[in-house]
Amino acid sequence: MLIGIDLGTTNSLAGFYKDGEVKIIPNRLGEELTPSVVAINENDEVLVGRVALEYGRLHPVDCAKVFKRSMGTEKTYQLRGKKFNSTDLSSFVLRSLKEDAEAYLGCEVDKAIISVPAYFNDLQRRATAQAGALAGLEVVRIINEPSAAALAYGVGLSDKDEKCLVFDLGGGTLDVSILEYSDDYMEVHAIAGDNFTGGEDFTRVLTELFLKKAGKKPEILSAKEMNLVMAVTEDAKKKAGPGVFNISCRLGDELVEQTIKNSEFEEECEALKARIRKPIEKALKDSGTKLSDIDRVILVGGATKLGIVRNYAAKLFSCFPETIVDPDKAVAMGAAIACGLKERNKEIKEMVFVDVCPFTLGTEVCVNNGRFDEPGHYLPIIQRNTVIPVSCTQTVYTMRDDQSAVEVKVLQGESRMASNNLKLGELSIAVPPAPAGKESIDITYTYDINSILEVEVKVNSTGQSKKIVIQKGDKRVSEKEIEERFKELEYLKQNPRDEEPNALVLLRGERLYEEGDQELRAAIDREIMKFERALEKKDRPGIEKARRELTEFLDEIENNDQDINGWN
Repeated sequence: MLIGIDLGTTNSLAGFYKDGEVKIIPNRLGEELTPSVVAINENDEVLVGRVALEYGRLHPVDCAKVFKRSMGTEKTYQLRGKKFNSTDLSSFVLRSLKEDAEAYLGCEVDKAIISVPAYFNDLQRRATAQAGALAGLEVVRIINEPSAAALAYGVGLSDKDEKCLVFDLGGGTLDVSILEYSDDYMEVHAIAGDNFTGGEDFTRVLTELFLKKAGKKPEILSAKEMNLVMAVTEDAKKKAGPGVFNISCRLGDELVEQTIKNSEFEEECEALKARIRKPIEKALKDSGTKLSDIDRVILVGGATKLGIVRNYAAKLFSCFPETIVDPDKAVAMGAAIACGLKERNKEIKEMVFVDVCPFTLGTEVCVNNGRFDEPGHYLPIIQRNTVIPVSCTQTVYTMRDDQSAVEVKVLQGESRMASNNLKLGELSIAVPPAPAGKESIDITYTYDINSILEVEVKVNSTGQSKKIVIQKGDKRVSEKEIEERFKELEYLKQNPRDEEPNALVLLRGERLYEEGDQELRAAIDREIMKFERALEKKDRPGIEKARRELTEFLDEIENNDQDINGWN
């Protein structure tokens, strides 16, 4: 079975295509969104989603969030004394989604189409595909999030020619894509973005403003207290009333309350808005498109629910962008439609995706700066936002007398200096000894429609050539690598699916107990003990009834902020 997955920074979800419609798969808690959060508890069990989120509020050092931003890097997260990278953590989330899909569909789920930010580089795409392999999924395609969102909005699913701007602001990343549909072709004209701008940054700004107004310095707060402040400001961000944010947080014995005006928040977000504007301008410039040429502006990503973001987008685009599809679900829905296209579902009109290179591809060369030959410069071969498939050739020359070989580094990026760009691979080829500049080498980059880069190096005097193939988002992780990592992680146990609702309500009760004062703690303790007694009896209907009662009790505390005397 093939499913579509939106592996998000803040939340992840999965869907499938059947009978002419997209269906989002509920997780083990019956919810559509699974927080992209992983924790390891004291029993070496892997917790994912809301359970991990609750556990992290009690044990922040053993919980990891926003790790998507570190995909493809060497950054590690230490949980329970063990190191994990973003690929490991993402694989736990994907495995959880896979298990939920299998339980819901009643069959094995072994294949997936996974979405990634359009601005993800090669290493980030490879890391995403490897996470899928570690989760037991064959990743049949990596699809760009804006392209998936366009599918969810019906772009290309009718006969209407149109040019769209997709503005995708998620929890941690920003993508702006200019797409055009015409004659069964979905063509990406330009991609721009920022992998370090998203909803999490708006939460950070609101948190800093709250602490500043409350006269609290972040450095004096413990990790648990800071985690609590972030949680309450995130909640306030989502539930903001007309023109204000009401934030209340208990730090030690002190109840800290602040009302922040929307105008104050907007003023603090000026730098963020400038970061949002830059990729929009870049995408329009690279595609040679004017705003007046855009037929549709589509907003996707959970952060676009924020009033400040929607208002700013309306101002930038001089129109009200489309938001009819739930921003949290649009990418997953598009990935599910892509599954239907992959399976040639007769209810979906076939189309061809024409993509572009999001980054420039080139190599390292030596150039003369007017005084001497200076190494380490970047020679672009395929410029960013070039429509693929494409093949380009650059000729270079030997730089030293009697040089016997040429080293060709395959690079990706926009910096003028080679060392600042991403190295994808390299190859070496022998050249006949000769005076500097006498031997020429043709370097040909061929980037095909399947996002596979082939690099060929040819010595013109001898005709000798060498090739290297680099696959974007390469999903062919070796069996040996998978087995080795599985062995390294086999000491970890998966939290049983059927026990997760019970674990969640217990953790939530423990967290509210820690946050409460003496009288409230006594009330919470009594209710938790009732539930624990029901668990000991192992009577499923009794457990479900007790869990429902405890959940309602905790909901009333959190939602209504009742006076503690009401719980005696």
